[in-house]
Amino acid sequence: MSGLSTFLPARFLANMHPRERSSDNLSRLRFALETMPGSRKYVFTPATRAEILAELYDAFWGPYAHLFLPNSNSSLPLHATLSEVQADAGLFKETPVVPGRPCGHIFKKGEACFRCKDCALDDSCVLCSKCFEATDHSDHNVSFFIAQQSGGCCDCGDIEAWRKPINCPHHPPLPQAVEYLSNFALKTLQTTPKPTPKAFFGQDVPPVRDYPFRTSVPPELRESMGKTVGYALDFLLDTLDYSPDETIVPATEVDLRAQPTGDPMIRDQFCIVLWNDDKHSFDEVINILCDPPNRDWEEASALAERIDEQGREIIDMHTNIPKLLEVAHAIAHIDLGVTVRRAFDTFREQVAAVIIEWLLDLTRSRLGSDALILREIIASELLSPRKGYTVYTQGSNNTVLDNPDPARVDWMFVYHARLWKRPRLHLKEVYASLLILSHEHKLAIASHFASVYPRIIDTYLLVDREAETSIKYFALELFTTPSVALYTVRHHNLVSRLLSIITSFFTNQIQEKRIVTPPNPDATIDVDSFPFKSKRFMPVFSDLRYLCHNEPVQQLIAHNREFIVQFSKTCQIFMCVNPNKRAASSHVEYETDAWISVFNVTLSLSRVIKVYGEAFSRATAAELVSAITTVMHHILMVTAHTDDQRDVTRFPPARFHDIEFGSRGYRVVEFDVLEGWVSFHHSLQWLLAELIKHVDILSEDSLQEVGLTSLRDVCLRNASEQAVLTIIDYPLRVLAMIAQIRTGLWVRNGFAIRGQLLHYRDFMLRELCYDQDLFILQSSLVILSPDYVFVSMLDRFQLTGYFAGATLHPSYDENHLASMVEEFMYVLITILTETANATKMSLPIAVRREIIHALAVGPCTFTDLTKRVAERMVDDVCFERVLKDVANFKPPDSTSDSGMYELKDECFEDVNPFFYHYTRNKREEVETVLRNRLKKRTGEEDPVLVPKPLDIPTGPFSALPAALESEVLLQIMFYGLYNVLTLTEAMGATPASAEAILDQMLHLVMLACVNRPRKFSQVAVEKIFEEHKSLLDMLCSLEYHDKYKSYHARTAWILSQIAKERPTDVQQRRQVPADAGQVDSANTKKLAAQARKDAILAQMKAQQNRFIFNSEDMDDEDDEIGSETPEEPVSYGTCIVCQEELNASKSFGSLGLIQPSRLLRRFPDSYYQYLNEAIMAPSSFDRATDNPVDTSFPPVNAENKDVKARASHHFDGFSSQHTRFGLHASICSHRMHLECFHVYNTSIRQRHRQQATRNHPESIARKEFICPLCKSLGNVMIPVSMDSKPVGMTDVIFPDWIRAVGIHILKSKPDPYLEGLQFRNGTGEFVFWSAQDPGYQNITRVADKPDIETHKMVDTVMSITRTFSSQTRHLRERPEPDLPERGAGIYLPDELVGYTIASLEVAQRGVGKPGTIVADNITEAQNHLIRGLLLCLTRLAAIHFHNRPDEGRDSVRQAIIKRLLPEWSRASLSTYAYPLLLRDPFTILVETAAIAPQYLPQVLTLTYYACLARTAIGLIYVLNKTRSHHATNILQRSHEDIFGDIRVFFMSVVRHSPVFEQAADVVFLLFGDARIEKLLYAFTLPFLRRAAILCRAVSPTEFPTPTSTSDDVCEYRRLLTMLDIPPLADLPRHDTLQNALSGWCAHYGHSHAASQLNCGVVLEYPVIYRIARLPLILDNLYLEQDRYMTCGRCKTVPLDAAICLLCGTTVCLQSHCCVDQDNQRRGECNIHTRECGGPIGLYFLVKRCALLYLYANNGTFGQSPYLDVHGEVDNSMRRGRRQYLHHARWEEVRRIWLNHGIPTLIARKLEGTVDNGGWETL
Repeated sequence: MSGLSTFLPARFLANMHPRERSSDNLSRLRFALETMPGSRKYVFTPATRAEILAELYDAFWGPYAHLFLPNSNSSLPLHATLSEVQADAGLFKETPVVPGRPCGHIFKKGEACFRCKDCALDDSCVLCSKCFEATDHSDHNVSFFIAQQSGGCCDCGDIEAWRKPINCPHHPPLPQAVEYLSNFALKTLQTTPKPTPKAFFGQDVPPVRDYPFRTSVPPELRESMGKTVGYALDFLLDTLDYSPDETIVPATEVDLRAQPTGDPMIRDQFCIVLWNDDKHSFDEVINILCDPPNRDWEEASALAERIDEQGREIIDMHTNIPKLLEVAHAIAHIDLGVTVRRAFDTFREQVAAVIIEWLLDLTRSRLGSDALILREIIASELLSPRKGYTVYTQGSNNTVLDNPDPARVDWMFVYHARLWKRPRLHLKEVYASLLILSHEHKLAIASHFASVYPRIIDTYLLVDREAETSIKYFALELFTTPSVALYTVRHHNLVSRLLSIITSFFTNQIQEKRIVTPPNPDATIDVDSFPFKSKRFMPVFSDLRYLCHNEPVQQLIAHNREFIVQFSKTCQIFMCVNPNKRAASSHVEYETDAWISVFNVTLSLSRVIKVYGEAFSRATAAELVSAITTVMHHILMVTAHTDDQRDVTRFPPARFHDIEFGSRGYRVVEFDVLEGWVSFHHSLQWLLAELIKHVDILSEDSLQEVGLTSLRDVCLRNASEQAVLTIIDYPLRVLAMIAQIRTGLWVRNGFAIRGQLLHYRDFMLRELCYDQDLFILQSSLVILSPDYVFVSMLDRFQLTGYFAGATLHPSYDENHLASMVEEFMYVLITILTETANATKMSLPIAVRREIIHALAVGPCTFTDLTKRVAERMVDDVCFERVLKDVANFKPPDSTSDSGMYELKDECFEDVNPFFYHYTRNKREEVETVLRNRLKKRTGEEDPVLVPKPLDIPTGPFSALPAALESEVLLQIMFYGLYNVLTLTEAMGATPASAEAILDQMLHLVMLACVNRPRKFSQVAVEKIFEEHKSLLDMLCSLEYHDKYKSYHARTAWILSQIAKERPTDVQQRRQVPADAGQVDSANTKKLAAQARKDAILAQMKAQQNRFIFNSEDMDDEDDEIGSETPEEPVSYGTCIVCQEELNASKSFGSLGLIQPSRLLRRFPDSYYQYLNEAIMAPSSFDRATDNPVDTSFPPVNAENKDVKARASHHFDGFSSQHTRFGLHASICSHRMHLECFHVYNTSIRQRHRQQATRNHPESIARKEFICPLCKSLGNVMIPVSMDSKPVGMTDVIFPDWIRAVGIHILKSKPDPYLEGLQFRNGTGEFVFWSAQDPGYQNITRVADKPDIETHKMVDTVMSITRTFSSQTRHLRERPEPDLPERGAGIYLPDELVGYTIASLEVAQRGVGKPGTIVADNITEAQNHLIRGLLLCLTRLAAIHFHNRPDEGRDSVRQAIIKRLLPEWSRASLSTYAYPLLLRDPFTILVETAAIAPQYLPQVLTLTYYACLARTAIGLIYVLNKTRSHHATNILQRSHEDIFGDIRVFFMSVVRHSPVFEQAADVVFLLFGDARIEKLLYAFTLPFLRRAAILCRAVSPTEFPTPTSTSDDVCEYRRLLTMLDIPPLADLPRHDTLQNALSGWCAHYGHSHAASQLNCGVVLEYPVIYRIARLPLILDNLYLEQDRYMTCGRCKTVPLDAAICLLCGTTVCLQSHCCVDQDNQRRGECNIHTRECGGPIGLYFLVKRCALLYLYANNGTFGQSPYLDVHGEVDNSMRRGRRQYLHHARWEEVRRIWLNHGIPTLIARKLEGTVDNGGWETL
């Protein structure tokens, strides 16, 4: 309650009559808020917030609470807000469809927004997921992005946001809305703007019309609501009046006390407030907060989180002012925002934040069914003036607003920067919700925003420390709405005010944190001043661009001259900014980077210039002519007008000089680019270029209406030819400077000049600057005489001498001169042939042309393509549509591919090799491609690429081809050829750049032949130059020149064209077959030389063959001699360290890795979906899966598939509680001597010491190393089995074998020593195969010396397994002894060897090709691994019997057989008291392979039948817990030939246990034989596959692949044949097997396990292993985040989520909320990894769109499995296109996980990076 509660008991207040309370509720609110700071002792708690909210609501609704609250409650629960209560009551579930109401869904942070380029008016128009899914955007250019902050809203239903109706069923438009908007635009244009715009107040804005869900509101309720909101806003503004604009700490105590305060008592209680920023990390802030000794780390961390979440937080409060100031200055010293304020003011600010939260809550709430009224009331109060406002006069606050009668909202906008992050975002959300009320509301708010816009910009540019939450960005929502933009520009003169702001800001007219407007016209620019270094100016240009881009504003610009006048003045200040002067003799000492800022500014301006220029397409001829004249006037004012103020470096005085060229004199501008100052930036010329591009309006017919005839008249009516020459000279200087830079004449200017050149000519930016300069030059060809232009160009390039025959130059050396000629010709050809602007080519055609020329060089990815094309074209809606028309898309196939675009064949017809965006190299590449195509098509050896004629039918540029008749151009052509040929003769070789110059010259001549054949032929023949030769003579000389044969065909084509007009002249001068004889004789000589050369080569080859034949004989002789020598040891390759042979002479092993694993899955009972998977599993896993996966890209029908998949939550991961722990071994197939291994390990330790701070790929503590060759991770050395003789199998038939071994055992003496080495619990396992067996250390000490080397390798395995075993006891469920008893720890045959083979088998499921079985897919290295592991088991057994000749093999063999034969386990106290069926039969098979491999065939049969019996027990247990109707039905049996009568088999297995027998009856009754048979098949097939892998590794010859492996036989049958096991159907014919089975089952049936139906048998997951399922379309992850992606620890939707790909759990990535305090504060991914994947983690990082691999506290990032529609990875979703799951990449992720490849993947990544910051910094 309020402060009143100190006087009145709460019970009394509660019992007051509502009417009595309501009459004075507002006064109580006032009293509560005014007295609260003191009564709460300035401490703001959650209870204080609840109290303020209660008072606000009480005052707001008075006695009418029941109208708002569900179930007619009279008050809200404590701490709750109204919208939460209404939402919980389900009031918002159904949003009724109201025509004309926009969606207005406000985006939360992290929510997905969609943008459709085809439908949206501009980039600011977005859709929420609901509206996007409800509308059809198939084949549209759709992108999606994640809202970085809350506050933006969905534009669906706003007809001004879309190019065409999007037909959303939820938000249909009102039919009369279009008419209303057009009438509004007309009225706005017709109304004359007033000197001061009309202010909209609350009463001027009508309530929303035609809203059908109105609720009747009692007048006193309406009044109390309005008054409460009004008072709350006034309290808010009164508080913010005293708040500072900046976070500045007072220097002294005096300054602190002098701060303005609202505290009437002026008490000395002060607070330190720490403010959020983006510069400092959490840890830096926490460390600062921990500095006072009384705050621990947890407390500081919580504070830091609140600062990040709220935007600021009080960190200390007391009266000790010096102490406070000392702490504040220490914090401010590291540039953290900090303020010290009176506690009273700070408390009130916190109250203000609650008021803002309350206002936001009201915008989300409703009154009855009326969802609008509360927002209308807030809008009305915001648009009303402040009540009882008396401005206090200290400081500059009285000038905060220039507005004479401001509304509250004006103050709110201006004070926005005084707030902090959270209230700011809340307020933006409030404003956004008011905009969508109605068009009038939007207009009113926009009008107030526009009136204070200059103040907002001041704050944004100069003061605000949290720019990203600035209210300035609210402009985007307003200025992109055409009607609002029109109104603000027309009535608030916003464009003019923005231009003033830009002018004042960049001329540094800033006083007291305010930009001074109107600007001083004489102020100049300084590129080193603060404004240019500011990074915030870009959005100001964006605002201007958004405003001017709207159609109605474009009309205003075109029809009102003042717009172009003021814009020209603004451009004028940027003219020739930051000029460059060539450093001729010495290098520039200090290279500044000011040019970067200047380019950023001028390119931003240039984008506005583009929009301004486009506006004039709507102009009349008179308006366009006036604009051109205005711009030319402004150019001449700065370039030609002389006064004392001018900066001569930017604008040198305009001087002219006379040049003699050819036979004429020309008066042109005098300027030396090598000596003068030249700038890249000519914004006014760029603007002029944009205006001249409207060639349709500048056509003769249009100009006649204003009494002009041509563009020449337009430009020369108010300016002389010399003035026009001055205008074009500035762009010309840049082009000459570029040529000189590229030639290498400016190298001493350093990188800055190269950087400017690269930006200026960059593909994406060039159309803003470089192309504009070229177009100005081209325009001059039709404004002035072309000869004047050509001579000016020659003069600027300093090439007048060269093209008059002087091949020596005063400034350029030989190479420079040739390169300058080449650059000059490039510019010349461009301005003569580039027709896009000359014909006003439409954007789609221009885009088509750019794409064709970009792809003509060769196929490329979409990103590479966009780098070759101007950004405006890439951003246009037509770009991707045109791309589809001209190119074929090749989707990515493999894991490293990207999608490629390849030009369609027919489009090559449109390629011009001299396209002006090509570099010389590109041009040559394209020419080669085109020539090869022509060669293929025509069969000509040297085809000629003929240029197309210039097609400019109308407009001012139709006269452009006439320039090809110019005499100056003819002279350029003549001397271009003459100089090359003369220099070639003089030097006897081709001079520098000769080919490039000839290419260009001949292309120019061909152009003239094509476009002006008659006139050109005449002058080419008649005009005589040097040595009385004409151009024709030069062409005839070139035609058969032996140094330039590649030009013969082109020259011949030109001569044939001239011959059509002047046949006689060509015939006379052409050097035709006069020298043909010489050519022939030369050819004859060449042929003879070639023949001689061939003869010599043939002779040498014959000698070589003879030598080889003889030496082979010698080898044979050597072999015969050597056959008598002793046998060489068998080689096993070379050691990768010392490169010596590996053989028995020196001990060696394979480098291997043993890693803990939780890969293997147990079958989860009670989950019917898994049972169905087993029932539906394919019958063969050694073939590629039957159901073909959609590998197309993008996936077909992805949207529908995702909708289906979305029904299941949790990404279909596999729960980690059903995984089985074990150790997995692998080798990398490289081997090493044991000695070398020790040396190599020493070198690793040395590296760790040398690079102490590096995060190494291996851990010495874990005994890891990296293979020096393949960089695989390793930690053990596995011995190599060198027994070259194949293992011989006993071929006795099964019953005889059983009898024989039984007799042998009975004859043998008891072996108490061996019995002591078996487990006491009766499992029959051996202690020496346990990882932690205490006896191992004692035995190894006395092991025989001869085999000590192998033991050292076995010891590496034991050492690693012992470590893992001791750490993982809690993960193992096997009954095992505890230390110090013998046999403790992991049982190696089961949890190492068995686990490894099982993992290999799992990885092979669904892999294989016809004619093979699973064992054929196992690599040779994997077979070596299995043999090596078995050798370790053999050696471990042998060292316990080192004093016996057979190393105890016979005893151990007998013990294994005893375990299998039931008669030995009957005695309850025997060593085998534990039922065999409770042990994994495969483990016994592994033991046999290690000790008695010759018994494998017989033991195989026994263990297979034990496996069948175990599976029967397990199945009964599982099916007993599953409902049959959930399981997929199978109508008939498929494998009767294998299993026979399975019901009889099952019943005989369980007949000894009545409980199980009864369960089996029920199971068969419910599930039927067919389903149970299929399950038995599925669950026992893995055993056979593993057995096949093991047997093949042990003895490849004894277990070959069956010949009949045809695909019509199922895998089960193939494996039974290979392993020679009788199928279950034959069991009645095998008595010995029946006896064994019967014994095992009886033993099990009488055991404790069977009696309680707790089974004891756990089945394995029998199907193909998959990782979690991600949606096919990435953005579908965001659709129902609350359902899918909630973190289990902090119960929130993570801002940065990671999805575990093993179990499908969502965790927080690198967040502060979920950290492991005990383990170096590692994040939740590491915490979850320990619980789920054990040592390895595999995550998909949603926002970063990347994979995360973890292994034992190390990790790395991998590329995303998602690709965008163009087949490219989009890291962190920067490009925002929709992304689709790429099948091959996804399978690769699964393959790495299945093959236990994550540790090595991480190690390789870390090995390649010398990284000192931990792997997370990669």
